Amino acid sequence: MCRARASSSFLHLIPVPIDFAFQAMAERSDRAPARWRRPFRRWLDGVETGSAVPLLVACFVGIWTLYLAVAYAGGGLHPHTLEAWTLGRHFAWGYPKHPPLTGWVAASWSAIFPLTDWSLQLMAMANAGLALVFVDRIARQFVTGHKRVLVLLLLMLTPAYQFHAQRFNANAVLLAVWPLATWCFLRAFETRAASWAVAVGCTTALAMVGKYYSIFLVASFTFAALAHPARRAYFTSASPWISVVVGLAALSPHLHWLATTGASTFTYALNHANGTAASSAADVRNFLLGLLAAMSVSAVSWVLIAGTRLKQFPDDFAAMNPGLRLLFCVAVGTIALPVLISLVMGTDLPSLWALQGLFLFAILVVCGTNYSIERFYTVTLTVVVAGVALTAVLVAAPTHAVYRNDHGYEEGRNFYAQAASRLTREWRELTDEPLAAVSGDDSLAFATAFYSPDHPHHVRPFEDQYPGGLPHKTTLERGWAALCFRDQDDCSRWMDSVAGRAEHFIRRELIIQAQLWGRPGLTREVVVLMVPPRGSGAAPEGIADDFSASRRATE
Repeated sequence: MCRARASSSFLHLIPVPIDFAFQAMAERSDRAPARWRRPFRRWLDGVETGSAVPLLVACFVGIWTLYLAVAYAGGGLHPHTLEAWTLGRHFAWGYPKHPPLTGWVAASWSAIFPLTDWSLQLMAMANAGLALVFVDRIARQFVTGHKRVLVLLLLMLTPAYQFHAQRFNANAVLLAVWPLATWCFLRAFETRAASWAVAVGCTTALAMVGKYYSIFLVASFTFAALAHPARRAYFTSASPWISVVVGLAALSPHLHWLATTGASTFTYALNHANGTAASSAADVRNFLLGLLAAMSVSAVSWVLIAGTRLKQFPDDFAAMNPGLRLLFCVAVGTIALPVLISLVMGTDLPSLWALQGLFLFAILVVCGTNYSIERFYTVTLTVVVAGVALTAVLVAAPTHAVYRNDHGYEEGRNFYAQAASRLTREWRELTDEPLAAVSGDDSLAFATAFYSPDHPHHVRPFEDQYPGGLPHKTTLERGWAALCFRDQDDCSRWMDSVAGRAEHFIRRELIIQAQLWGRPGLTREVVVLMVPPRGSGAAPEGIADDFSASRRATE
C-alpha cells in the first residue's frame, strides 16, 4: 500500500506570532468581514449552486487570453500552435512527429472560429479552463464550498495554466485530458460501474493519442489500484477489464496507423532515449527541481494559509479518505515512474512534460485537511490571483510586446505574418495560381500556411522529406515555395539542393521588418525559393539572376 512519511520540521520557518496574527485576523474577518470582502463572500456562496466556479474559470480564460493578445501583438502565434493547426488540416490517425490529438482539437476549433491569432489564443486558454473544470469535478468528490475554489486558485498561481498552456502542443493538450481521465478512473474504482469503466478506456486512449508520455498516467492508475486496500474488489469486478478492452479498441486505429506507416511518432519519441547515466541523473534532478519551482508560489501560499496547522499533516494523512489515498498513489506514480524509466533507459526528462499532473498535488494538499479553512484566506488568495492577472495584462503584456519588437524571439515569431504576406505577394507576381505547398524552416512554413491568404499546405520539413531530403517532383510541378532565415545554414544548403532539382525556380532574399502597433522593430533576412506550377507561364530564372538581390520590406 502507498505510504508517505510526514515531517513538520519546516514549520520552524514560520514565525509563530505571525501565524497566530494571521489566524486571529482570519477569524475576525469571517465574523465581521470588511465591506470590500462582502462581494467576494457572496460569490463564494454560489460554489455549491453552480455559479462561482464557472465564473472564476470564465474570468481566468478571458483575462489570460487578453494577456496573450497584447503580449504577442507583434509576435504571431507560437510555432507549436501553428504546427497543431497545420497538421489538423487533414484528418489522420497519426502525424509524423506526434500523436494526432493536438491536430484534431485545432481542426475542430478552427472549423467554428476564424483563423486569427486571438482565436487560437482563446483555444489554448479554453483548454486550460476546461482542465480547471475537470479538476473541480475531482475536488468536489472530497470537499465542498470554498475549499473547491482554493484548489483552483492554487493552480492558477502555477505557470502551467497560462504560459505553458499558450504553447498549444502535445504537452499542453494533456492539461485537460489528464484530470478528465483521472476523474473517470476514481469513479470507476469507486462504483465499478460499466459506464465509468468505458469512460476510463476512452479517456486513457485519448491521453495516449495526446502524447505517449501519458503511459505513465495509465501505469499510475494500475499502480494505485494495486496499492489500494480495495484492490481485490476492483480487480475481481468487470470494471478494469472493460477499461482495457475499450481502451485498446479506441486506440486500434492509431495502432494500425503506426503499424502501416513505419511508426514515425514512436521513433521520434524514442529519439529522446539517448542519454548516459550521468545525463539522466542530471535530467532527473532538473525534472524534480523544475516541478518544485512550478509549485513554489502555490506552496508558499498554502504554508501561509495552513500555518501551524501543518503539524496535523501526519494525522490527516493517516485519516485520509480512501479516494484521496487512491489519488495519492496516482500522484506518486506520475513522478516516480518517469524518473525510474529515465534512469534505466537514459531518456530525456524535461519538467514541462509533467506540468499537467500538478493538479493531483493541489487536490491532495487542500482536500486532505481535516480542519476548516477560513474564507478570509480564499478571498485573499482570490484578490492575489486577480491582482497578478491584471498586472500581467496592464503592465507585463505591453512591456513584453515592446521589448520583443526590438529584440525578437529565438524562433523568429516577429516575422511570421510579414514573411507570409511578402511571399504571397512575390508569388502573385509570378503566377495567377494560388500557392499550393510550402516548406523550409518549420516555423516559417507553418506560419505561411496559416497567415498567407492562399493557406498553402505544409510539406514535410526539409530534414524529414523524401530520400535525399528533396520534395517529390509532383510537388514541385503543382507549385511550391520554401522559406529559410538567412542565418540558417542547413536550411540554405537544402534550398540549394532543391534549386538544382527544379526545372525552373526563382530565389529571392527579402528583408523583413517587425511591426508593433505601427512602430517598426528589428529586421531579419528571409530567403525564399519559388517553383511556379508547370505551365503557369512564369519565366525561368537562375540563382545568379538579378532577382536574387535583397529586397527591403518597404518595397
